[in-house]
Amino acid sequence: MRAADARPSRADIAACLAAHPPRLTPGVAEVVAKLHERGVAVCLISGGFRLMIEPVADRLGISRERIWANSLEFDAARGFVRHDDREPTSRSGGKPAVVAELQRAPHAHVVMVGDGGTDLEAKPPADAFIGFGGVAERGAVRDSADFADVLAVLEEED
Repeated sequence: MRAADARPSRADIAACLAAHPPRLTPGVAEVVAKLHERGVAVCLISGGFRLMIEPVADRLGISRERIWANSLEFDAARGFVRHDDREPTSRSGGKPAVVAELQRAPHAHVVMVGDGGTDLEAKPPADAFIGFGGVAERGAVRDSADFADVLAVLEEED
């Protein structure tokens, strides 16, 4: 269902998060912690909604400024107005566009970790792609990945 069809209010989203708190995929907190220990700027790039992703970022210690996701706009009464289609992740090719934007920073190297086709679209421009099958392993993602296990890659470097 599209957000425009559901027309969720801020209260609806808060109730959904309270009833169904985001669960972290096993191992993700460890990976993010290892990356933070190394001074790596971790970003979340998602076709999901920012309001649903922010609690995950908070739990992982990822700055909300490092989230690229879809935004919903609300009126003064906190009712749904529209889905913000200006977000790059709201359209096809959005994830590669975000990766390209990140690569414009001096000395930037972007490694994309993902489990789906829209993640794989970011290889290239990402310098490397790690296929992640923690939720659902997809053959095309696994077969196209430069690496298949992010923890193994990080442990090799320790």
